[in-house]
Amino acid sequence: MQKILVANRGEIAIRVMRTAREMGIQTVAVYSEADRNMPFVRFADEAVCIGPPPSSESYLRADKIIEVAKHVGADAIHPGYGFLSENASFSKAVADAGLTFIGPSAYSINLMGSKISAKQAAKKFNVPMVPGTEDPIESVEEARGIAAKIGYPILVKASAGGGGKGMRVVNEESELEQQITMAKSEALNSFGDDAIFIEKYVAAPRHIEIQLLGDKHGNYVYLFERECSIQRRHQKLIEEAPSSCLTPDIRKAMGESAIAVAQSCKYDGAGTVEFLVDEKLNYYFLEMNTRLQVEHCVTEMITGIDLVKEQINVARGEKLSFSQDDLKINGHSLELRVCAEDPENNFLPDTGKLETYQPPKGPGVRVDDGYEQGQDIPIFYDPMIAKLVVHAASRDEAIDRLCRAIDEYYVKGIKTTLGFGKWAVQTEPFRTGDFDTKFIEKHFTPDKLNTADDASKEVAALLAGHVWGKDAQPETVAVSNNGATSKWKTRRR
Repeated sequence: MQKILVANRGEIAIRVMRTAREMGIQTVAVYSEADRNMPFVRFADEAVCIGPPPSSESYLRADKIIEVAKHVGADAIHPGYGFLSENASFSKAVADAGLTFIGPSAYSINLMGSKISAKQAAKKFNVPMVPGTEDPIESVEEARGIAAKIGYPILVKASAGGGGKGMRVVNEESELEQQITMAKSEALNSFGDDAIFIEKYVAAPRHIEIQLLGDKHGNYVYLFERECSIQRRHQKLIEEAPSSCLTPDIRKAMGESAIAVAQSCKYDGAGTVEFLVDEKLNYYFLEMNTRLQVEHCVTEMITGIDLVKEQINVARGEKLSFSQDDLKINGHSLELRVCAEDPENNFLPDTGKLETYQPPKGPGVRVDDGYEQGQDIPIFYDPMIAKLVVHAASRDEAIDRLCRAIDEYYVKGIKTTLGFGKWAVQTEPFRTGDFDTKFIEKHFTPDKLNTADDASKEVAALLAGHVWGKDAQPETVAVSNNGATSKWKTRRR
């Protein structure tokens, strides 16, 4: 494998290219007209424009991407995450074109891409399941019977869904028909498939996932877990590894269940099996993501394994170079998704120019980003601009390191999730590990980010006095950033 085309953009494109470069493999970037000046375009050895800004006319054009790969002489295509990464037809088309898809087979993607078929496959391997249906619901009458059997509240879910689309909580029978109609309509509009199924609603679960690797020779390992319970609109914001709640025995059981899921679909490459975990630490299979995850970085930090390198090696037909017994958890890692969003306005996406952009540095700090100072944040793509990742010997030290890094992260021109991240990890529920997927709903209100500490107020007043020629001496003031508001709050907004 001498040349890889990366069918993605932003930080994940650069992330893949860096590993490829270390392996002596050339890279090709494909980009939309909106991304012409992005860092990933310059980082690649070659770059080709594939269309206008909308992803439907560029990053989702499988035919165009394969055409470019063949034209430049690429041996393989890495899809990153999002876009075409879990598209079975794309995986097959890449293989049919005589290229290597750095990811699982079309068979594996197709089987796990449907939540219903995924549950059916996993159940044969005795993976724990949330009580519910294994086949699509055919009528409201059928749904009523099933709901009565497993008990309310229930969750109506789109089989082909993701990101919370086509998902409805039903608390009582009177709501059932309307919620089913809404779920089916949203699923059809979003995925072209209105098949739905029903599960017992786990009211306050934790969202814990297992990273795994498999090769084409039947070898599998699990690289422990990631805690992903801090979410908004079913989208993750803060991830950590390992989880603060699992025992060694439960970790081992979940890891073995994850491998069973992979075996059920003959999986090879890097994949993630997601579970819901209740307050008694019972775990239930949720779904499998047949790609690299956004939050793969925290797993890399605690294991020392380069997951992209392993993906490439597996795609080349190599056996895994290590076994389960070789893997150990080293310290603790946290990741904050730095998104162009306004936490004080329901996390709505924000656009604008990065007037100032200076990421933090120092021991145990990693920033995977895709933008530079002076660039515009486009409206066409996901609002994540970077991932801030830290690693330390313990969870408490990792939290403190993340707070320090947030204080040093200078962003001006757009709203971001940095301030929310610092507030969240300093709350008592997070510090003690006593939280679930309802963390934001239970604990966060916009005013939590509006409380300035006295030191920050004093500095702001003294600086203002200095600017207007008053007798202030700001250079003599000692500043503490241990309060509720970081320097990001006072200097970058």
